[in-house]
Amino acid sequence: LGIAWDGDADRCFFIDDTSEFIPGDFVTALLGTMFSKPERGATIVYDVRASRAVADSVKAAGGNPVMHRVGHAFMKVKMRELNAVYGGEVSAHYYFRDNWFADNGMIPAVLVLEMLGRTGKRFSELLAPLRAKYHISGEINSRVADVPAVLARIKQRYADARLLEMDGINVDYDDWHFNVRGSNTEPLIRLNLEAYAKDAMERRRDEVLALIRG
Repeated sequence: LGIAWDGDADRCFFIDDTSEFIPGDFVTALLGTMFSKPERGATIVYDVRASRAVADSVKAAGGNPVMHRVGHAFMKVKMRELNAVYGGEVSAHYYFRDNWFADNGMIPAVLVLEMLGRTGKRFSELLAPLRAKYHISGEINSRVADVPAVLARIKQRYADARLLEMDGINVDYDDWHFNVRGSNTEPLIRLNLEAYAKDAMERRRDEVLALIRG
């Protein structure tokens, strides 16, 4: 198990015992499960980019997953509004009600170590069910000339999907989904995509990237 923090120690990054980097949404799913079990119905907030592993795991543990916008300011406000016990972002920011709803990089490290101690499992063993079912692209940035035009093109191409415009566009099908967001500071489109099979994820990822960059 490897643990690293950024310069301000408000983000926590994990590497498991097989030297694989752990996506922030998988950590959110594991810790969301941990918080949902003792407090049935506990609200867990996660961001629009996240793997379905988060909502599925939290629901299975008896919690209430709530999707919200990306960014610490939005996450903290929503958590206070709902009195959420925990929140997590793909970017490895993790928020805790008992820490005044603020993000902190040390708390998740301690909680993961506690989880490993209690279960007696390796980190890779805890993650294996998530990795087997949820195949994620990671965040892919594309520089484009006209961000609104690209987003409009995506809405038109995937008009038959379930669409959500909470933060960028979420395009949702039964067996795959993705979020695209424009950067607030650069002419970039950010893509996060997931499917239930690796080859499907790669095929859909390339399809959406071609549409973005075309």
